[in-house]
Amino acid sequence: MANRAVVVDPEAPGRLVIKPVPDPVPDRGEAIVRVRAISLNRGEVRRAGMAAAGWRPGWDLAGELERAAADGSGPRAGARVVGMLGEGAWAERVAVPTHALAELPEKVTFSQAATFPVAGLTALYSLAKGGLLLDRRVLVTGATGGVGDFAVQLARLAGAHVTATARRADQVAALRALGAHDVTVGDEIPASPKYDLILDSVGGRTLGTALSALARGGTCVNFGVSATSEVTFDVRNFFVAGRTTLYGFYLFTELSQEPAGIGLSRLANLVADGRLTPHISVERPWKEIAQVAQDLMARRYPGKAVLNLD
Repeated sequence: MANRAVVVDPEAPGRLVIKPVPDPVPDRGEAIVRVRAISLNRGEVRRAGMAAAGWRPGWDLAGELERAAADGSGPRAGARVVGMLGEGAWAERVAVPTHALAELPEKVTFSQAATFPVAGLTALYSLAKGGLLLDRRVLVTGATGGVGDFAVQLARLAGAHVTATARRADQVAALRALGAHDVTVGDEIPASPKYDLILDSVGGRTLGTALSALARGGTCVNFGVSATSEVTFDVRNFFVAGRTTLYGFYLFTELSQEPAGIGLSRLANLVADGRLTPHISVERPWKEIAQVAQDLMARRYPGKAVLNLD
């Protein structure tokens, strides 16, 4: 059976094309998944803009398990699953380690599930760095992005008082609808109130002012630099607060502590129960991958983009 995948082609518009590729050859602990939906993240798209010809991007996938793992682990053939790979997930058929797979409840669609892996897990595990969040103050910067969307909802579910930041005033209503109690607009974080946990994906000026807004014993988790990687902040305000922490978060490192399949299952169950709602701004056939990727990097839509395979 022929297999096709998204491949980097520096000569093509947008550098991304769909080409025939070899069939996946699974290890004993890997299952073959027939992919039905994928979603895009800025990290893999940014790398595709610099990668050599032939590189295959893609982290997030959802589909049907075509062949179970030879070692007997993971879901059975025919199961509906969500999964993730370090690269190469944007293909019709892929081999996925069973520890990075979770079976989907019937109520969860492939499109919804495709948003879980990078954005959902980053939000879930970043929030965990703050410990018990009941009645704690949580700030989510860049909250209109894919991770921010999940983080605002999950923090609210955990009982936190949630503040979100937006670039524009017209985004405030959407963030309140997600569950944010308060919304601030702009790059700067007010010095008051103080926050027990800050999730930052912006970097630059926003991260600099966020560090001064930590409460005593508070934690700031940074997992992105959508503005700039260079940060200036007042160190006195940071250490005077006392026992504050700046945590550098990289999802693929965090997954060495807990397999992706566990977190993916938690997210899937929350969606099935109606307690969490993935927000998909763009849903297109995967043949439009190059244009959708360009639109993502140009910030032409908030939240997540999902592509459906033929």
